[in-house]
Amino acid sequence: MFEFDQYLGFLAFLTILTIGFWLMIFLLTFVVPYWLFGNLIEQFKERRKAKRAQRDV
Repeated sequence: MFEFDQYLGFLAFLTILTIGFWLMIFLLTFVVPYWLFGNLIEQFKERRKAKRAQRDV
């Protein structure tokens, strides 16, 4: 059915596919929301700081 080198190639393919799948799940559920939420907080802080600076002048 399978030669040994074909079996190793198939296992390597499955390993790479699985790593890619879990990496995409991790990126979409943790990294991207963390990045977006942090960016929104930073923009809010900058706007608040600009309003305070404009009000103090």
